[in-house]
Amino acid sequence: MRYFITGTAGFIGFHLARRLLEDGHEVLGFDGMTPYYSLRLKEARNAGLAQFPAFRPVIGMLEDKSLLDKSVEDFKPDVLIHLAAQAGVRYSLENPKAYLDSNLIGSWNILEIARNYGVGHLMLASTSSVYGANPDIPFRETDRADEPLTFYAATKKATELMAHSYAHLYKLPITGFRFFTVYGPWGRPDMALFKFVKAMIEDREIEIYGEGKMSRDFTYIDDLVNSIIDLSKVYPGEDNRVAGIDTLSHQAPFRVVNIGGGQPSGLIDFVETIERIMGKPAKRKMLPMQKGDVPRTFASPDLLVALTGRKPEIGLEEGVKAFVQWYLDHRHEID
Repeated sequence: MRYFITGTAGFIGFHLARRLLEDGHEVLGFDGMTPYYSLRLKEARNAGLAQFPAFRPVIGMLEDKSLLDKSVEDFKPDVLIHLAAQAGVRYSLENPKAYLDSNLIGSWNILEIARNYGVGHLMLASTSSVYGANPDIPFRETDRADEPLTFYAATKKATELMAHSYAHLYKLPITGFRFFTVYGPWGRPDMALFKFVKAMIEDREIEIYGEGKMSRDFTYIDDLVNSIIDLSKVYPGEDNRVAGIDTLSHQAPFRVVNIGGGQPSGLIDFVETIERIMGKPAKRKMLPMQKGDVPRTFASPDLLVALTGRKPEIGLEEGVKAFVQWYLDHRHEID
């Protein structure tokens, strides 16, 4: 099959594209190569994908609709997976316009392109941040998600709503998936695991927010990729409606699905896992919760399991060990 993926120089897009290429599919990767974090890391990911003859890279911004149009028209994808976005909860407090341009205007361009070129299945990345500080656990897709705590979360929720309207108006099959704290090799330098491991190797303090009382439903990257590929084969429609727990719209071929294992870990447990694997204690600096942070995330995987037959299962010990080994092997290439 032919997959058009936005954000292939990013953490998740890189892993997804590589898996699909390994499985014999064709991938056109669209990425803006923005300097939000290390371009060396993004270039290294792109170089890994370039080893596959079936990979076609396009460098461009989501706001450049003419380039998106030309890329899709030439490639004629079966599935369009939209992962590119301005990421980062905390950065959205500093530069909200970047989120407006990429996450709203860029996502609207993707919706327009999907309808104009008759893409068979459009898949959109959302986030657990849309749940805000939801007091009900685990977070279920049928819960209200109308109280975002950051502009980043608001743009992701807005993208879901825009997508529903397009699914209804143009009968465009769309699946949105909500990620829960994804981690693993080739991860983002602004994420906790990358920052903690780097600081410990350099014998610096690690900053633990919320006095370490927060918890997260960590999702290892390989599990996430499995779930995205599984869901890409489940076109939203009445033939696969799941009674009682589904978000499948009654007006459109549209649904949202959590991708998380439903096994949250405390932040201190996370730090202790890193310490155990690295064989040294961290220098801990305890800090209050940052503006926009939520105390916990906790996915209900029930809908994901009903649709695909499985959920994320890789444990923190195995996942952190894989990241640490990758970082030790590659740090001189990407730092």
